[in-house]
Amino acid sequence: MKNRFFLLGVALLFAAEIVALVVFAVQTPDSSQDAVAVNEVVQTVTNDFDDIDSHKNKTALDYVVIDNNGDVLYRTRSGLSENINAAITHRDTVLDIEKDGTVVGKVIIYNDGAQTLQAQKQTAVTVLSTAVAVQALICIGYAVYMYISVIRPFKRLKGFAERVAGGNLDIPLAMDRQNLFGAFTESFDIMRSELRQARLSEAQAQKSKKELVAKLSHDIKTPIASIKAVAETGVAVTRNAKDRTNYTQIVTKADQINTLVTDLFTATLEELQQLTVTPTDIESKRIKTMLENADYFRRATVPDIPDCLVYADPLRLQQVFDNIFANAYKYADNTEIVVGVHKTAERLDISIEDHGGGVDDVELPILKEKYRRGKNATHIEGAGLGLYISDYFMKNMRGELKIENGSHGLKVTVSLLPSGF
Repeated sequence: MKNRFFLLGVALLFAAEIVALVVFAVQTPDSSQDAVAVNEVVQTVTNDFDDIDSHKNKTALDYVVIDNNGDVLYRTRSGLSENINAAITHRDTVLDIEKDGTVVGKVIIYNDGAQTLQAQKQTAVTVLSTAVAVQALICIGYAVYMYISVIRPFKRLKGFAERVAGGNLDIPLAMDRQNLFGAFTESFDIMRSELRQARLSEAQAQKSKKELVAKLSHDIKTPIASIKAVAETGVAVTRNAKDRTNYTQIVTKADQINTLVTDLFTATLEELQQLTVTPTDIESKRIKTMLENADYFRRATVPDIPDCLVYADPLRLQQVFDNIFANAYKYADNTEIVVGVHKTAERLDISIEDHGGGVDDVELPILKEKYRRGKNATHIEGAGLGLYISDYFMKNMRGELKIENGSHGLKVTVSLLPSGF
């Protein structure tokens, strides 16, 4: 409906402009004068010629009276043609004044056709200028409307698509149901919800699969260990060479089965090795933004990072900081988080320490192992993969992940190499 009104308004303005142009184009200046008024001028001037000083103009015309010598006897106002040549040039009307059949002078009646034409031009220009200005305002208003109702929603949709492509399926798409594309954008948010649910279902299925494989591997290894133990006992006590050979074969096959089960269990955990790490030279100032993005509860004050180039994969480094802050949130409750920065010629260290009290010193070495967590995490949900993945990423960026007990809690230090090392 809005588009219809806009197009109708523009069409009407355009038609008005065309009509004004046509009228102005076909119009010709009217150089004719009122014959009655002209006759009245000639008659009154003839009657008053002998006493021209007492002559009064009784018409709306301007004129000049001259004698046969070209001398001006009377004028209605200044600025009029006062000789025959000027009158001809200006296309004025020149008439003889006769008394008793003799020409005693001439009256030059001013032709105001040029002024009339100029006034018409001015009117046409004013009308057209007004129409163009109104048309421009309508177009500007429509452009603003199109930006608000079409362009801006598509820009928002582009950012939403980039987040979805990056794996962020938690942030819904803000939409206006009254907007022209309201239903269209709503379908994209439904897609996001479905993708998120599918990812959660897939993650749960993967977890169930790993748990099943781990359970089966444990259950299979237990009888295999018993079989192997009995076979080894047989090898030790039997005196028959053939029996000893058979027992030895059983031990060998038990070891082989045990190896295959171990490989099966390990294969389900090797997805982490498929995560590619592509380090490059990045500016250190980007690290501050990464830290602020990771600290989504805003429990830390992130200091400025010294200017330098470091060797890192921005995506994977962001994941490292995300994992560290997530652990601090999860295991240190709502305590403060302290971020420190230390730069040397050999490395750039970013330390992140919570106020949760830390862990036992004997547990520090196992925190970077797969599925290993401290005793303080017994009743807290988690897989024990965050620090393991972070350590894997740091090693592939030729950096280091250090874990230690700080003054107030667990302290994790991310060490990055400068560019060129």
